[in-house]
Amino acid sequence: MKKLKSIMLLAAFTMMAYAQAQIAPIDKNGLAIGGYDLVSYFSGTAKKGFEAYSTKFNKATYQFSSKENLETFKKNPEKFLPQFDGYCAWGVAAKDSKFPINPETFDIVDGKLYLFFNGPFNGKMLNTLSPWNAKTTELLKKGHSNWKK
Repeated sequence: MKKLKSIMLLAAFTMMAYAQAQIAPIDKNGLAIGGYDLVSYFSGTAKKGFEAYSTKFNKATYQFSSKENLETFKKNPEKFLPQFDGYCAWGVAAKDSKFPINPETFDIVDGKLYLFFNGPFNGKMLNTLSPWNAKTTELLKKGHSNWKK
């Protein structure tokens, strides 16, 4: 019985760890995208930013991994902002819903940043980037149509 409780406790902690990876695009303190550097995505890597390299834009605080990325963002913020206000692109497109995101799961399409849910859902792991990649063109159209609503 103790062994079963230990296994269940370990499973619960594991699920909590994965669940914590899912974040709202802007948290209750106004921090956007979990503090990830929006400019870094365009180099192909999701990097965590630092408070020392931060700026406010549209009432949200954005953090960057370097002074250079901060300055690049300041020159043209709209270029780097995620589509659908940072909600899961697949969720907006396929389900017409706003899902939280894992800031390390992303895609760049036509110079635009899209973020995705990647974590436990209904007892299974769900990475919405996979179905997005299977039908990107179709989901892009649907997502932008849904977002206007």
